[in-house]
Amino acid sequence: MEAFSDGVIAILITIMVLEFNIPQGNDLAALVPILPLFLAYILSFVYLAIYWNNHHHLMQVTDHVDGRILWANMHLLFWLSLVPFTTAWMAETHFAMIPTALYGLILLLAALGYSFLVMAITAHGDANHLLRKAIGRDKKGKISLLIYVLAVALAAVHQWISLSLYALVAIIWLIPDRRIEKVLGH
Repeated sequence: MEAFSDGVIAILITIMVLEFNIPQGNDLAALVPILPLFLAYILSFVYLAIYWNNHHHLMQVTDHVDGRILWANMHLLFWLSLVPFTTAWMAETHFAMIPTALYGLILLLAALGYSFLVMAITAHGDANHLLRKAIGRDKKGKISLLIYVLAVALAAVHQWISLSLYALVAIIWLIPDRRIEKVLGH
């Protein structure tokens, strides 16, 4: 499951970078038209990297995988697979309201998908007890969900508020999550 997920996330990152067209010109001004895509790409790349890292840590403390866990993982990957589409649409429209809100909705649904995956794994009693111990009440996850909901709603006020909130969630998760490493004794 981990190798498959790694491959899917690698493909998603590749799909996003393929959206870039070669600039017309040989000076820095030629890069200006692709700046929105580049900024959206950075944010989405960071998000996919965060999911990849957290998924890797999740698998380190998962002793048992069954069909429910496999389907929960596919649910997460489905939402992540939409990140390249929403990234490109958001950049193409220069961060218009609807594409920016949809981007946040996809991030929200991916976060819920990750939460469902964690719940499916921890539902196995003693088999995956280390994860249950590491995650605890998952304040970081719950705060992230709340920020996503707020960001999607605020896209109607101004898209840059939403983008700032998306970046805030990414920063929250960029700070290394030591919960699983502490449980493993690393």
